[in-house]
Amino acid sequence: MMAAFTPHVAAIVNLRSGGGRTGRGWRVISETLERELGPIRAHFTTSPSTPRYLPAMELTRNALKQGAQLVIAVGGDGTINEVVNGFFENGAPINPHAHLAVLNTGTGGDFRKTFDLPEELEPCIARIAEGTTRQIDIGRLSFIADDGKEAERYFDNIASFGLSGAVDRAVNRANISKIFGGSFAFFWATLTTALLYKPQAVRLTADSGFDEIINVGTAAVANGRFFGGGMMIAPKAEPDSGCFDIVIMRDTKFRDLLSGSRALYDGTHLDDPKVIHFRAKTLVATPLDDKPVLLDIDGEAPGRLPARFDILPSVLTLRC
Repeated sequence: MMAAFTPHVAAIVNLRSGGGRTGRGWRVISETLERELGPIRAHFTTSPSTPRYLPAMELTRNALKQGAQLVIAVGGDGTINEVVNGFFENGAPINPHAHLAVLNTGTGGDFRKTFDLPEELEPCIARIAEGTTRQIDIGRLSFIADDGKEAERYFDNIASFGLSGAVDRAVNRANISKIFGGSFAFFWATLTTALLYKPQAVRLTADSGFDEIINVGTAAVANGRFFGGGMMIAPKAEPDSGCFDIVIMRDTKFRDLLSGSRALYDGTHLDDPKVIHFRAKTLVATPLDDKPVLLDIDGEAPGRLPARFDILPSVLTLRC
């Protein structure tokens, strides 16, 4: 039986995030949250996500229907993505007046960087408690899931495809690398995966008039600025601009990444002649052969092209 509708603060918690660091630190996290925000209703994910089931999404939907006015995503970028998906049902927000907050305790921590949210626990919770908000855009993505069926998913930060999708799968397999932190995990996986990766031909069509076939190393459809454990792939992106920043690294090979790795972290790679940058509200990406072009959605790899990306302007309120 569903609980009564009562305004409250909910925390959606992935205890396994950060290699189990969230679970080990949950007592301190919960005490700090309640000291700053008052009573918290905590909901814990109990299973990994699948192409058809996102546990944090379901918990978020239930919390909102029970009256949650503030939902705090406690975990990594993947958990945050699932929570964002939980704000929507049947193509519409469940409660347009509810707020999202993020407490990143996972491997990557990329979404928080666009808003300069502190990495440390207490300063980040203090920022949430201040109550400052920002209306942000959300991306909606239609794609082919790993089970071969059409799927739809929302994303708050960056969806990309090509090498980045292959890197996600390498990071998720290499649990040992997570011991050394998110930046190392993604950087090491990027270099090792790029050794064997070959750019793939994709037709890219945007509402801005862009229509080209490109050998894609990585293409990022960006609402936020950072991905891959701190790479500033879209330094000009603003999450309330009403447009995606689209950054395409053309014909990217291992030596390009090795020589230009510093540029990816400081955002100067946009000056590279192999990099294409433009803005659009909609992008359609269609592969030209049968070899899968893998997707990355906020640090997770649930499927492949063909895909359509649409911006949804100012549909979510973020505490930041």
